[in-house]
This record gives sequence, structure tokens and C-alpha cells, in this order.
Amino acid sequence: MGGAPARPRHGGRTPAQEAQEAQVTETTVAEVMAELASLEDPKAREVNERHGDDHGVNLGRLRALAKRLKTQQDLARRLWETDDSAARLLAILVCRPKAFTRDELDAMVRQSRTPKVHDWLVNYVVKKSPHAEELRLAWSADPDPVVASAGWALTTERVAKQPGGLDLPGLLDVIEAEMKDAPDRLQWAMNHCLAQIGIEHAGHRARAVAIGERLEVLKDYPTPPNCTSPFAPVWIAEMVRRQHAG
Repeated sequence: MGGAPARPRHGGRTPAQEAQEAQVTETTVAEVMAELASLEDPKAREVNERHGDDHGVNLGRLRALAKRLKTQQDLARRLWETDDSAARLLAILVCRPKAFTRDELDAMVRQSRTPKVHDWLVNYVVKKSPHAEELRLAWSADPDPVVASAGWALTTERVAKQPGGLDLPGLLDVIEAEMKDAPDRLQWAMNHCLAQIGIEHAGHRARAVAIGERLEVLKDYPTPPNCTSPFAPVWIAEMVRRQHAG
């Protein structure tokens, strides 16, 4: 007479259970955001802002928090929705990369306007996704240079790990024609691809070095001691030297 009990949906959860879980997650989001606020460090913010990032959480402490939270996909999605950079970095660390749909990843990369969030999203999530190749092809030709830089980052990954099927001479053609005048983030990604081609593929090394020498992209980039210059000819020479030394 009181009516039939609510039937579980797929996964064996009733609507009431799902609502309860959502409420718990929302509470957790509030707790996590409060903890992130407590980790705010003015000195860390000052350093981060010099690199274009807008948060003040030490990344070591952020990783420690992620380790404690462990993997929580629903929490990751809700943290991402806050539009807070520290929360988004944490979301990237606690998510399941393969659980995002292609459209979710496309939206997320377009929402990632600060360098660290963008880099972590591409390297820690998109590269592990079954949609990576489809997104690489779509993003590489995107009119938004930040999105295009993500496509080039995925191409660089393939140059290094799975070059079969890539048109390396064609990539060098594009780099030679477009890198010099590309916006900073896109230029950096294309330069990385240029260096990776030169490092990994001896048959294309001379041309990669010649392109770098002619365009002089990042030639005068300030490089700390004991670090390798991002200027492609120097970068290629150093990495090849290490390969031979090893």
C-alpha cells in the first residue's frame, strides 16, 4: 500500500542513494576547497603568477592532498566545475583519465587558459585517453592557438612513442612555415615537436636542426644553469649526446 520500493538504476543504486552520494560529494567539494584555501601561500602565488598561473598552492602540497583523496572521478568533475585553478589541478590528479568522453575533454581543454592547468590536463589526462588520437587531429588545426598547442603536444608524444603513420616531412613543412610567427604557447609546442623529431629520427635530424637555426625561435631564451636550452639545435644536440653517452 505504501507503493513499491524504488528500483535500483544501472549500477544497483536507487535515486535516493544517488542523491545521497551527490550530497556527500558536494560536502567533500566544500571541504576540499576550504583545505585548498588553507594551503594558499603568497610566495607560491607570486612565483606562479610570473609563469601565468593564478593560484598560490605549493604543488608538492597539492600532490600530497591528491594522494590522500585517491581517485574520485565524481569529485574530480565537481572540482573542475569550480573554475578554480588549484581545484582543477587537484581534479586532474584525482580523476580517472579514461572516464572522460571526447566532448568532455574538448570542453576542458578550451576552458584551460592557464599554462599549468593546460599542461597537466594534456599530459596527465588526454594522453591517457582512448580519444587522444581523434583529439590530436581535431585540435592541431584549431583556430584557437591554445587548443592547437594541445594538438601539437599530442603529436610530439606520437613522434617520440608511436611515429608510425605520421608524416614527419609534412610536420617539418608546417613548422618551418608557421612556427616563427605563432603565438607563444603554440610556438613552444611546435618547437618541442621540432626538437623531438630531431632527437628521435636521425634521418630528419639535419633538417630539424637547419629549421631551428634559420628561424632562431627561443634562441635567446634564458636558461638556468644545468638546464638544457629550448633552442631546438642545442636541445637536439644535447639529447643525442646523452643517448650516445648512455
